[in-house]
Amino acid sequence: MTAPLAPTDGLNFDLEEIARELRAEPLFESHGQTARTLIRTADLRVVVVALKAGKAIAEHHANVTASVQPLMGTLTLRIGEKATTLKPLQVFVMASGLAHDVVADTDCCFLLTLGWQDASK
Repeated sequence: MTAPLAPTDGLNFDLEEIARELRAEPLFESHGQTARTLIRTADLRVVVVALKAGKAIAEHHANVTASVQPLMGTLTLRIGEKATTLKPLQVFVMASGLAHDVVADTDCCFLLTLGWQDASK
């Protein structure tokens, strides 16, 4: 696994290729989940997550604003009693601190974008 690169001069990612690579990893096959962090800076984190159908990410929260954008497949994101099904070309944005969980309805990959707090401030 390679470390995230710095976007000093700009970066371009082929999300389709990354999604394909993640779904081909042994960890995806054995555990139904894998991820790759593309960018990690003081104010931003961008991650591609792959989940097998039926796999869930248990309730958790982020202390920053976050967005979830499916690249392939469908997933359901739940905040409390409200469930939202997301498919490619949709994006869901949630405020900091919202407890939520994610369930893959089909094999899926999604782009997770997190605002990031600089610990030095």
